Amino acid sequence: MDYITVIITSLVSMIVLFLLTKLIGNKQLSELTMFDYIVSITIGSIAAEMATELETPERPLIAMCVYAFISLGISILVSKRIKLRRLLFGHSVVLMHGGRLYRKNFKKSRLDLNEFLMQARLCGYFDLSSIDTAIMEASGKISFMPYAAKRPATPEDLNLVPNAEAVFFNVIMDGQILEKNLSYAGRDLNWLNNELKVQGIKSPSEVFLAILDNSGTLNVFKNYDYEEKNDFYE
Repeated sequence: MDYITVIITSLVSMIVLFLLTKLIGNKQLSELTMFDYIVSITIGSIAAEMATELETPERPLIAMCVYAFISLGISILVSKRIKLRRLLFGHSVVLMHGGRLYRKNFKKSRLDLNEFLMQARLCGYFDLSSIDTAIMEASGKISFMPYAAKRPATPEDLNLVPNAEAVFFNVIMDGQILEKNLSYAGRDLNWLNNELKVQGIKSPSEVFLAILDNSGTLNVFKNYDYEEKNDFYE
């Protein structure tokens, strides 16, 4: 009888684990934040305990649901609160820019030079002089932006000098104006409001994402409250 109970609770725990995972959201392991990783391990451990809990299997089941709904609630909150998102999930850190390595940012990211150089080589950059900007993303990955003349398209072989690239600035996210980024880009609130009006936008709350490129063009992505169900790569 105990064997049948174990089989039944194992099947139930697998089904519940699958449903809760779908509820929380689909992410690859490399895309998980530290918080998501901890919650996933905990829910998995509880699911394993539920499979062998013969007397009170409902307790692990309730615990799994509690963890899943807490994770879901936090995901909803951080999607609307930038400061909370940065507090819980972290933010990107500039490691290198314009030929300078920022030592304090390396320490802040708990990254040593050997690891940085290895990541650069894995991305095809054996010579650091080819890199203009390197950024440690919140996920732990490092993004590299080469100098314009060092791009993979080999413009040097054609004796071409492409326009220099620059870091793009996110100036509005989730309807909130990022004033520091706007200031770094050499713009102010009056300029931003005028640009939004030109594009027929009355308030920043209508904007999901706005990016200022190096040519001074404001690219705006408005809020669209509908779900795209078509899979274009199906």
